[in-house]
Amino acid sequence: MSMSKRPRLNPAQMFNMSFGFLGIQFGWGLQLANMSAVYERLGARPDQVPILWLAAPLTGLLVQPIVGALSDRTWGRLGRRRPYFLTGALLASTALFFMPTSNSLWMAASLLWILDASINISMEPFRAFVADKLDVTQRTAGFVMQSLFIGIGASFANALPFVLGKMGVTGNTAGGIPLTVKYSFQAGAVVFLFCVLWTVFTTSEFPPEDMAAFERAKQDRLGIGALVQEVIQAIREMPATMRQLAVVQLFTWLGLFCMWLFFVPATARHVFGATDPQSELYTKGIEWGGFAFAFYSITCFVVALALPKIAAMTSRKFVHAAALVCGAVGLLSVYVIHDRYLLLLSMVGVGIAWASILSMPYAILSTALPANRMGVYMGVFNFFIVIPEIVAALGFGPLTRALFGENNPNAPLYTVMLGGICLLVASVCVTFVKDEGGKAAARDDVRATDGAIALSR
Repeated sequence: MSMSKRPRLNPAQMFNMSFGFLGIQFGWGLQLANMSAVYERLGARPDQVPILWLAAPLTGLLVQPIVGALSDRTWGRLGRRRPYFLTGALLASTALFFMPTSNSLWMAASLLWILDASINISMEPFRAFVADKLDVTQRTAGFVMQSLFIGIGASFANALPFVLGKMGVTGNTAGGIPLTVKYSFQAGAVVFLFCVLWTVFTTSEFPPEDMAAFERAKQDRLGIGALVQEVIQAIREMPATMRQLAVVQLFTWLGLFCMWLFFVPATARHVFGATDPQSELYTKGIEWGGFAFAFYSITCFVVALALPKIAAMTSRKFVHAAALVCGAVGLLSVYVIHDRYLLLLSMVGVGIAWASILSMPYAILSTALPANRMGVYMGVFNFFIVIPEIVAALGFGPLTRALFGENNPNAPLYTVMLGGICLLVASVCVTFVKDEGGKAAARDDVRATDGAIALSR
């Protein structure tokens, strides 16, 4: 069956194939919202926090393209991509369960390394999975469905510690980590595994069109050397649209990591006025910061379903550029906000950007990639997520010390604002991207998305 002429899937089928992303994002959302504060609880200074994230993206830089290339050449009882969903989920759930039992920085950093690598093993093939399963006229809807579940998963993950606190959960672990965070991570381990299992056992995959040719090509590419060569060749032959989107992604994710690493500490310090990471006021601040994150995830959930229709009326490029501007305004507005409730409004702008970040670049990219190399190219595309994370880990500590002074309590706030500037630059870069599918593809996707909307209700 030709990759470009897949049968159209109904909303229930699209639901099942994307449901695993809810679990993945539940785990990732817990990590992003809480790990900086966990590090501070275990004794890290604010300028030390970025470097403690370094091992995880370095691992991801290797894992993502290798998993993509391996999944391109895999076929077995579970299909092509599903074996990697399942392997990553088992490892990530284990790391999530034990993360909040950390009693030292090295233990927490090591588990974050395992967690981030495992999430990448599950997440990377999901992008190629959409292109494998869906006709080109449904791909924007497919990526939007993933955004829908990402929004739901992140909303629950970000709000859970706050909700547990309101339910009366108090106290800390022996390492000083709040019990609200511990129980949230351990719930995340269960949710992650359950959701991925749902997709693995409810969704089938199409076998290679020519199995004999597939097996011959697989034999020709055995060994780690051939695998590395394939990744290098993919980078050399990268389509022009992918190169243009890479620049957008670099600035976008640099801005996002500015937010993820420092928004929660900035909330505790700038809005709540707490300076002692061990104080009760600081705990309330980080819980509220995580709760605020839930609002950008909720916004993502609501906005994602409207994006294909807006793209059909304008273009996918316009939607993405405008959404990034909304995110930039949201982050920059934190500077003038001192009321915890107004802080929630800043996350609405971020949520609009997040809905587009999770769908539009991938929808644009999928129409510019060769079908038989979808996995490796989606893995290479994730370089432009991991590289900003490495830059953040290596550069943000020295940068905050150089620009804002040693142990400046306002450094987290200023770094969040730097993230807003990065999103503005990314929005300008979108105008230089060539969208191969363009407006016509966006129009074709509206019918599929209408079905997804009906299902979600």
